[in-house]
Amino acid sequence: MRLYIDPGTGSMLFTILIGLVGAGIYSARMLIVKLRFILSGGKKVDMNANRIPFVVFADHKRYWNIFEPVLREFDKRGVDVVYMTASPDDPGLQNPYPHIRGEFIGEGNRAFAKLNFLKAGIVLSTTPGLDVYQWKRSKEVQCYVHILHAASEATLYRMFGIDYYDSILLSGEYQATDVRNLEKLRNLPAKDLVEVGIPYMDEMKVRFEKAGPAPKHETTVLLAPSWGPEAIFSKYGDQILKVLLETGYHIIVRPHPQSYTAEKDMIETIMKKYPESDRIEWNRDNDNFEVLRRSDILISDFSGVIFEFAMVYDKPVIYTAANIDTSVYDAWWLDTPLWTTGILPRIGHELNGLNLPMLHSIIDECLNDTRYAKGRDEARSEAWEHMGEGAVRTVDYLMKKYRELNPAERPDKEA
Repeated sequence: MRLYIDPGTGSMLFTILIGLVGAGIYSARMLIVKLRFILSGGKKVDMNANRIPFVVFADHKRYWNIFEPVLREFDKRGVDVVYMTASPDDPGLQNPYPHIRGEFIGEGNRAFAKLNFLKAGIVLSTTPGLDVYQWKRSKEVQCYVHILHAASEATLYRMFGIDYYDSILLSGEYQATDVRNLEKLRNLPAKDLVEVGIPYMDEMKVRFEKAGPAPKHETTVLLAPSWGPEAIFSKYGDQILKVLLETGYHIIVRPHPQSYTAEKDMIETIMKKYPESDRIEWNRDNDNFEVLRRSDILISDFSGVIFEFAMVYDKPVIYTAANIDTSVYDAWWLDTPLWTTGILPRIGHELNGLNLPMLHSIIDECLNDTRYAKGRDEARSEAWEHMGEGAVRTVDYLMKKYRELNPAERPDKEA
């Protein structure tokens, strides 16, 4: 007879175990400090010995692009940072920056077990759920800082996703309003809310400006669906490719990487029916820069690539409206509409089952209608403050915060 423990129970047991172990380790450390104090004849014991001033944590390698501009700025200032990742093949482990040390800390619970006993000044992360799931606040971390990884709501995380961070780095005023409203509803202490911009999108913009427009080419449509029951292929199947090919435009299909595993049979069936040709190509590049650069219009669903394409590349989008069930998200607590649902009609045209046969004319309208260009300007104004200054402002805040917490220490060479 085999004993089965469901994932929920397993997670709960892991949390209890980590809590007990953490309490034991903390008590043991306090005992050691007291013993050192006694044995030293009452001399002051340095409680901050072996503490890492700055730690950046990524739960997956896909977030390296979020952190690299910030880490480069730290390195430029001669400040040492430890970049901890839960991906063994994270590019950050082989980074070229002398002051940035990459460290693989294990996958899944192994990573969280290390983080739960971390001794650090400031921890910067884009991972939600601190002190909610397996990742617990360490008693020996002074400040936890969250940085968003998309130009959208801070409330579209699973419930309580950012409640137990000390600071949140934002890119728009509407995000700060949402966070403050959640704090009031839940009677939470006020966090530091700092509007720094979007460092990774600043990076994309610089790269795009250096590369310049793509060489002259035929009109190219990029279909970049996400995955899941509300995604484009789940809703429309291969019918959307049939309609797109009838436009006569060049079509690039770039499914979400998860589709190739979670929806393998469906993707393979569609690829077999519509194989690569001179009219259609399937793209799986790790870096989406070139495919976005040479596309004239994007069709997607609830993927964050919509905002990157519209706000960085300044090109029109066609989107499918997702029936988002906010009951599991922080947004459910608020009586204000989502910023995302309000901005999408201003930057592009909605695609649905009724107008799918008219996709050709919708594409042409989006390529030529100036109101969508105006909408893109509005999106940048509302959700991308301090454009071009994101990394500098982020590091400015982190350094300032560290000095406030440790006025006797000077971790940077420039100070």
